Amino acid sequence: MLIALASVKASPGVTTFALALAASWPANVRRVVVECDPAGGDLAQRFGLAASPGLLSLAAVARQPVDPDVVWSHAQPLPGGIEVIPGPSGGHQARAALSTLTSAASPLYGIARRPTAAMFADCGRLDPGSSAEAVIRHADVLLLISGTYSDELAHLATRVHELGRMATRACLVLAGRGHPTHEVERELGIPVMARIPYDPGAAEHHTGRAAPGRRRTGGLARVASVVARTLSGETPCESSPSVPAQAPTFVQQVPGIPAQPTAASGVRVLPPPAPHNGHSHATASGKDIRS
Repeated sequence: MLIALASVKASPGVTTFALALAASWPANVRRVVVECDPAGGDLAQRFGLAASPGLLSLAAVARQPVDPDVVWSHAQPLPGGIEVIPGPSGGHQARAALSTLTSAASPLYGIARRPTAAMFADCGRLDPGSSAEAVIRHADVLLLISGTYSDELAHLATRVHELGRMATRACLVLAGRGHPTHEVERELGIPVMARIPYDPGAAEHHTGRAAPGRRRTGGLARVASVVARTLSGETPCESSPSVPAQAPTFVQQVPGIPAQPTAASGVRVLPPPAPHNGHSHATASGKDIRS
């Protein structure tokens, strides 16, 4: 499975949530976080990793057709069973590597298609024409992460429908403090899949700054766990009759998480897209993430 994570403005915690999601994924699946950020990666600096292997070394061997299993030899381990393929710090090198690794024959896609693997592509900020757009087109799910202050939402509103059309299945994830979730849903006319609470203590575990022995707890871990169980199929979605009136009618909800009002750590889940029939998936407000 290939899950792409990206933002359209600032740094709402894409890399942090990618690591938290991978850490929460079922342990019987081999998990790898790949830094596909065209602006350059942070993981090597955060965790004191070696410069190689990583995205550059993988791109070098992938210029020729290779077996997808070559991906694993270019990953480095983090504590907890996650593997990462760190990107170079420089944007020029990162974009050069992505030009090779985002082609249709990429070994990354070959690994992601296997039921025994889960790949989390940290695509960073998606500027128009980003070299990470090809990853999103191949992804099973796009988690579009946004802050909820007015300036961040203004940028999101200009691109959310475009990016929704680009992805097979697009889900909006809000992060941190700012406007309430129900207001964002009402203004954009699309459902929110999850709200990541402001949780700097738990985030330290995914930035390489946590004190030794400190436990990874808090709202970030709880939200990542519920999203992981849902996307991996461990927790089936169930329709909820208590979805607020202003929310789209096809919103579904994870059992046990209240829908009214949406809590900071509440999770709602979009169903898989219906077979294409030439019509958009209309919401209660007449808008859609794909329209």
